Amino acid sequence: MTVSLFLTAFFMGLAGSGHCIAMCGGIASSLQFAIEDKSKAQQYALLYNIGRLLSYSLCGALVGGISSIFAQQSNDFSLFLSFLSAIFMVLVGLYIMRLAASLNWLERFGKYAIWQHIFKLNKYLLPLNSKKKALAYGALWGWLPCGLVYSALTWAITTQSATSGSLFMASFAMGTLPAMIGLGFAAQTLKSWLNNSIIRIILGNILVFYGLYLLTIATKNALH
Repeated sequence: MTVSLFLTAFFMGLAGSGHCIAMCGGIASSLQFAIEDKSKAQQYALLYNIGRLLSYSLCGALVGGISSIFAQQSNDFSLFLSFLSAIFMVLVGLYIMRLAASLNWLERFGKYAIWQHIFKLNKYLLPLNSKKKALAYGALWGWLPCGLVYSALTWAITTQSATSGSLFMASFAMGTLPAMIGLGFAAQTLKSWLNNSIIRIILGNILVFYGLYLLTIATKNALH
């Protein structure tokens, strides 16, 4: 796994942190506000996010491992993945800038295909009265349908390795940690900063232009 790929994953997570706050922020905040012992609350919040990271890593390992099997059989498959990851990078940029609901369809698919079944396990983890439950709860909510996570998974597929796919998604999760862990300390400040229109446009444009750059490279490779 190259350093550039690692940084791409981390930046995707960092740029999408505002969306993460909207999707999972309420859960992470409730862990801290619902427990009177603040040191214990912080531990629960950290464990929740570690659980989320583990789920992302597992997903990355699965898609990376599966793609490696197909990639070994066809060079065209690798080229297809290059186009796919570049296109999704552009879609993520547009999504972050809120210029298009470019990932909503992915979230709807995830909701009906995966989340409605996994969500039923919630009843076994509530109330969150132990560290093990906090960790498991984060692992469970790591499967919440999220367009940004699914887009990151398209990149994990291009790694064509279970190990690299897992590390890619772990890097993505690390990018979301500063905002998610910081929720209990400066929730409103973080949320307003990440949702600032100028910040969103800057981050979104970086992703869009990077996606277009990758699309250009993939096109050149296809023509040779």
